[in-house]
Amino acid sequence: MKRKKLDNKILLHICCAPDSTAATEYLREKGFRVIGYYYNPNMDSTEEDIKRFKETEKVAGLMNFELYGDYGDIKDRELWSGKITGLEDLDEGGTRCFICFRFRLEKTAEKARELGLNRFTTTLTVSPHKNATLINLIGNKIAADYGLEFYDTNFKKKNGFIKSLEYSRKLNLYRQNYCGCIFSKNKDKNE
Repeated sequence: MKRKKLDNKILLHICCAPDSTAATEYLREKGFRVIGYYYNPNMDSTEEDIKRFKETEKVAGLMNFELYGDYGDIKDRELWSGKITGLEDLDEGGTRCFICFRFRLEKTAEKARELGLNRFTTTLTVSPHKNATLINLIGNKIAADYGLEFYDTNFKKKNGFIKSLEYSRKLNLYRQNYCGCIFSKNKDKNE
């Protein structure tokens, strides 16, 4: 069987290093050339944001993909915070999360345009705690607004989440136990 050439570039929004592993593997199997983009102004601290970016850099080096990152920016964190103001007490997985997804995917679409790419996707669908159908709807709407293509998928399927766990152990990656925002971190402490 002839293998596909990796000439189809795709910008992969990366939420964390572990999730980037399985998503990168999957996209390469589909014939894409992955370009990573780490962007997560929802992090509860600059330290957590930088720690996750450094781990993503490690994965990019080990899996050999180009990586761009916008991290540790107080201004972006303040913009994100303004978007979710008034939604702090909502349950995890609800409106606040979808606004957060949209915020990050919109910035990813902007980065795709800046890099001259016409296609993007996100690692957000690796998590079993996130609704891939809604993330894909958001991604497709943003892509249409920007004149781009969103590659919708559910990276948790075909053991994607399990593969991310295996990669985490194999590569000794920092694997956080919350999505990154202060609200999910506080929720975990209260349970």
